[in-house]
Amino acid sequence: MQKRSTFTPVRRARHHSPLLVVSGVLLGALLASGAGAGAMAATGEQPVNETLVDVTADANVSLGAARATLIDVEAIGDEIEESGLDVTGSTDIDTSTLRAAIGKLDDLTTLPLMLVPELADDVEAATSTAQTRVAQVRARFDEAVAKKAAVDAAAEAAAKAAAEAAALAAANTPDGAKATAQRLMAERYGWGGDQFSCLASLWQKESSWNYQAYNAGSGATGIPQALPGSKMAEAGADWQTNAATQIAWGLDYISRAYGSPCAAWGHSQATNWY
Repeated sequence: MQKRSTFTPVRRARHHSPLLVVSGVLLGALLASGAGAGAMAATGEQPVNETLVDVTADANVSLGAARATLIDVEAIGDEIEESGLDVTGSTDIDTSTLRAAIGKLDDLTTLPLMLVPELADDVEAATSTAQTRVAQVRARFDEAVAKKAAVDAAAEAAAKAAAEAAALAAANTPDGAKATAQRLMAERYGWGGDQFSCLASLWQKESSWNYQAYNAGSGATGIPQALPGSKMAEAGADWQTNAATQIAWGLDYISRAYGSPCAAWGHSQATNWY
């Protein structure tokens, strides 16, 4: 009988497919981080799904801020153009980097999840740079607006002062003083044309309706020849330079002392003073 030879089979090495190797690595990473099936079963949570939601939500927030910044850039540009003001320094705002970053992150549905956070960071960085530039340009524009407002206010004040000076100069003439007196006596005392005729004669005799009249002998001053002239401060601090103030005081004096201009004129004709 032929003796059989003993034979020990050799085990061949098992070859794993690359897909299985990668899957095993990923599974090991999930298990090591506590995100494996056992961890999910213990906590009842779904970390992978929550991460996807959170990352997408954060990316959308970043995109919203970026788009709002682009609107701010356009708005400040429009304001500057419409104002026509000369803004100090450059007002250009480069948005090319921001637009490019938005474009890369814009379609979240087709992006690999692992790329989203980095692209969102790029968007946020570009947004911050653009916002800083917008703030700089806005500050320069606001400065130009304030400067223009100050210039306009100064011009308006100067024009108002000039108008007031012209009006005062006109009111301080004899004709201007008479017009003021006729208006004030009608408004405040109800005196008509007959009373004005008496007043016109009275103050023509006293001062020729000259607000700068001064009697060196007695010290009587102004259109109504107040004695002393400082009495007219009761009607206004500008009694030395404003015929209207002198007239207001003079009419009040006549009303209190005589009752009417014609009564004062009659007294003046009889005594040569009133």
